[in-house]
Amino acid sequence: MDNEVLFPGSTIGIIGNSPNGIMLVKAAKKMGFRVVAYGAEEAAPTMQEADLRIIGQQDDKGKLQDFAERCDIVTYESENISAEVIAFLERFTRVPQGKEALENAQDRLLERAFLEQININIAPYATIVGLDDVYQSIGSIGYPCVLKPIQKGYGRRRQQIIRKQSDISKCADLVDLGTFILEAWIPYEKELSVIIAKEANGDLNMFPIVENIYHEHQLYQSIVKAEVSSEIKAEVQRLASDISNELNYVGILEIAFFLTKNGTLYVKRIVPAPHKAGYVFDKATNVSMFEQHLRALTHMPLPQVKLLQPTVAVSLCVEDMNRLRTQWVLKDNWYYHFYRYPKTAHTRESGYIVVLADTVAAALQQIDATGICKEPVESEKQEQEESNGEVIKKEEN
Repeated sequence: MDNEVLFPGSTIGIIGNSPNGIMLVKAAKKMGFRVVAYGAEEAAPTMQEADLRIIGQQDDKGKLQDFAERCDIVTYESENISAEVIAFLERFTRVPQGKEALENAQDRLLERAFLEQININIAPYATIVGLDDVYQSIGSIGYPCVLKPIQKGYGRRRQQIIRKQSDISKCADLVDLGTFILEAWIPYEKELSVIIAKEANGDLNMFPIVENIYHEHQLYQSIVKAEVSSEIKAEVQRLASDISNELNYVGILEIAFFLTKNGTLYVKRIVPAPHKAGYVFDKATNVSMFEQHLRALTHMPLPQVKLLQPTVAVSLCVEDMNRLRTQWVLKDNWYYHFYRYPKTAHTRESGYIVVLADTVAAALQQIDATGICKEPVESEKQEQEESNGEVIKKEEN
């Protein structure tokens, strides 16, 4: 039954190989659950941590069915799992997160339709199926703007920023690959995230607002609590609640916002899964994002989230490891988590650190003094805006 409570000894299936999966396995085992993992790489850390691992591709229906039938429930640990796979798994077991929110999150046009339906204004955009559409739409969209595929997950290689008319010709090869959107480019000063746990009965439990900083298009620093006015905080929480209430979803989700200089908020993305921005809550709050996700899925009561101390989470790359040695023997307020990917994985990510201090400024000062992570220069920040705000909030007249 959909409202069945799971107790220690029950089996939770985890599909996916991102770092989120590693933490979910550890949290589930700590809570007494048995874990079955499904993925394509036997050596992946998520697979290695699980009690049982099933090696298979996302289109291997025989192995997917075997996986599902071994589990009391299944959770996907990132938004990169195919919604079709989730629909197939639901034929054989419960997937509390469902596929509807995942479908919307993976398709920019579906996402916009969802947000329009709940009366959230959307930044100017146009649907593009050929180069002529770009020329015809640029008058209403304006410069600068960004050409993006409707399907997410391709990264920058299928995006093109258009700053002037001569840039349009650069889109010729891209538009032959499928359907795109042309979206207005909105500058921003801060990126904010809200991590929300949604229960099966619809109740919402929010974590404190996080400020995110990106470096080379990768999240490298998450700060709690975010330095924003009480008015901005209230509006972020209101928008996040409005969106979450309309989603057919159970578990942890992330809603990210861009905050402009004049105080306007834009929704950057909706992620119906745990997100790296929530790693900071390993130490910042009384309950972690991963435990809260599992509690929601298994119908356990959710504790009210409380901020314990100002905290900064910093992503670590392989090249940081030697410089980390000094801090390893000096810092008693630094907490470490390493993913332990095999050397054959060819990933720059090695883990993250969580730094606690009396103030956010003190934590950031410690981090900056080490040279482990450098601030993105202004030109890098400008480039990041290629994949900027997806949705604009309603403004008062």
